[in-house]
Amino acid sequence: DELFTDAYDIIDKGFVFEIDCKMIVVKDAEADIGANASAEETEEALEDGAQQVMDVVYSNRLAPTSFDKKSYGAYIKGYMKAILAKLGEGEDADRFKKEAPVFVKQVLENFKDYEFYTGESMAFDGMVVLLNYREDGTTPYLTFFKDGLAKNKL
Repeated sequence: DELFTDAYDIIDKGFVFEIDCKMIVVKDAEADIGANASAEETEEALEDGAQQVMDVVYSNRLAPTSFDKKSYGAYIKGYMKAILAKLGEGEDADRFKKEAPVFVKQVLENFKDYEFYTGESMAFDGMVVLLNYREDGTTPYLTFFKDGLAKNKL
């Protein structure tokens, strides 16, 4: 699945990539990603059957999914083991063993703040993308595990 493209500003946080999302209005499978509409314009557009969505989620066809804390803990444990197996031995694996538990602990401690998305295929063994909001409380951002990604060049 294509989870995101380099068309977005990618923030490298070491262990993960983060991408800020913008709200866009879509109608009839089209996206208006121009200037921000005023509240009145947004209400009018939404009255016409359009909906407001997050650009990265919409453009990459990410699908919402849900977890309770226990099921996410079980999923992430298996997913992290799979990544570690892919990395094998060496510096990358050592770095991963150090950083993964710290990040996962932070997610679990703030579990109620997260929403979850999968790729378009909804593969059971694929990455679950994390959605949270910046400190301003209004800017959504997605988090992707670096070592769970494969780069594709077109």
